[in-house]
Amino acid sequence: MFKQKFRNRHPYMFIAPAVTLLIIFSIIPITIAFFISFTDLDLKGLANWSNISWIGFNNYQNLFADDTFIKSIFNTLFYVVIGVPLVIICSLGIALMLNYGSNKLFSMFRSVYYMPSITNIIAVAVIWGYLYNTEYGLFNYILSLLSVENIPWLQEPTIAKISLIILAVWKGIGINMIIFLAALQGIPRAYYEAAKMDGANRIQTFFNVTLPLLRYATFFVTVTTLIGWMQFFEEPYVMTQGGPLDGTLSIALFIYQEGFQFSEFGYAAAGSFVLFIMIIIITLIQFKLRKSDTEY
Repeated sequence: MFKQKFRNRHPYMFIAPAVTLLIIFSIIPITIAFFISFTDLDLKGLANWSNISWIGFNNYQNLFADDTFIKSIFNTLFYVVIGVPLVIICSLGIALMLNYGSNKLFSMFRSVYYMPSITNIIAVAVIWGYLYNTEYGLFNYILSLLSVENIPWLQEPTIAKISLIILAVWKGIGINMIIFLAALQGIPRAYYEAAKMDGANRIQTFFNVTLPLLRYATFFVTVTTLIGWMQFFEEPYVMTQGGPLDGTLSIALFIYQEGFQFSEFGYAAAGSFVLFIMIIIITLIQFKLRKSDTEY
């Protein structure tokens, strides 16, 4: 029996490096952070472990009594509800355009649309900061030509959230576009030929052939995009630092500020697990809906 197991060792040898990295850099830190969330760990605690106290669920209770944290939840939901559909629709639309375009120019546009997703966020923030400048920005200059007053793109909470969504959508289209494009190119031409023979026009073909055959790609993009937007961090961090009046503060940025600016590591760890649970619940709901749709 031992010899049989020894002969079957090769699959385990291949997955061992990945599993080892997963344990060291994911499972162990997550476990440690979970226990930290029940303590009052701060800088004093890091310097001397005897200063750390076990406080149970106090961090979690304080979180849901914290108006700033509650506001960050609503801000994050605002980002998700508006941003996720926009990214999916824009990515799919661009993928369709590039897939059906036969001109060589469309090949260049693949790189153009993908470029923002691999561009450094700091460089992006500098450029978009100039675009959003209230007095001298390009956007307000164009609006002034239409006799529209200057818009405070990053100075008013709701407008600032929308401004960050526009930036994040522009930056996030590229990867999802590639996924949709790959899925579109994997659809057999026979389906389109059959639809054409049945007299279906382009709109009917899209809704009855293309869209149903993209359901797996759409599901994957929806899940990954939603998880990414639940962890919305880079854009508010580099553009607004959560302002004005915490109007653009996301949960991820709240966790960062509590942990690395205020050194409340236990409190920040509790916030990270609240976000973790929210992501798990939303993801499970998506899988449940997907399973129900498949059974139907």
